[in-house]
Amino acid sequence: MTSKAASTQEPVEQPLTEHPPAVSAGLAGRLSDLAREMQHEQDTEAILNVIVLAAQELIPHAAEASISLVTGRRTVQSRAASGELARKVDALQSEKGQGPCLDAAYDSRVVRVPDMRNEERWPDFAQAAYDAGARSMLSIQLFVEGDKLGALNLFGEDVNVFDEESEQIALLVAAHAAIAFSDAKEIAQLTQALDTRDLIGQAKGILMERFKITPQQAFLVLTKASSESNIKLKDVAAHLASSGEILTRRR
Repeated sequence: MTSKAASTQEPVEQPLTEHPPAVSAGLAGRLSDLAREMQHEQDTEAILNVIVLAAQELIPHAAEASISLVTGRRTVQSRAASGELARKVDALQSEKGQGPCLDAAYDSRVVRVPDMRNEERWPDFAQAAYDAGARSMLSIQLFVEGDKLGALNLFGEDVNVFDEESEQIALLVAAHAAIAFSDAKEIAQLTQALDTRDLIGQAKGILMERFKITPQQAFLVLTKASSESNIKLKDVAAHLASSGEILTRRR
């Protein structure tokens, strides 16, 4: 059987264990710094911006970088971008419903575009991206959150600038980023849960003092008010704690 020669028009998927280039001491040190920097950030948007700036700095020939959120296998939204080119190309992928970011997020973990001018996988997108100034691209799947997927995108101002070394460094940055993003989400969820618990505790205390009832009875009052007003329990508790009033059924 005759095998087809490899073409630049096929998605590029490289096994992580296949002869990865050695990580230099300088790069290893900068990745360690990046990990520590992200650990100090609890805000998701701040973490995404740290990742974008690090990717632009560490990945050879990356003129710009972005992190895109992909929903519905079509909509691409820049969550963090280093500049106008990155935002423009992300918008083009969303407008055309095709491009390397979408393929990286849903189908291939890594998509490399050597020459956007001669790219045939996404004909509607490729020429527009080239005209915008993205002559080459590298997209890496970053995270999966339900039906939302994220990708790290690198943009080159010339053709054929991203090679095996660029790809391996991008994968290292993406691995660090995925861990930090997951940790940030967990911290945010825990903080929200603690805030909700504190609000409900305050509201229960007000009811216990006002009506001389037990904690269990106070909680029942709150849940009944939530049910009757069709408002979330934490919002009922917040309203009581701030105003002293119990929300009841709206007439």
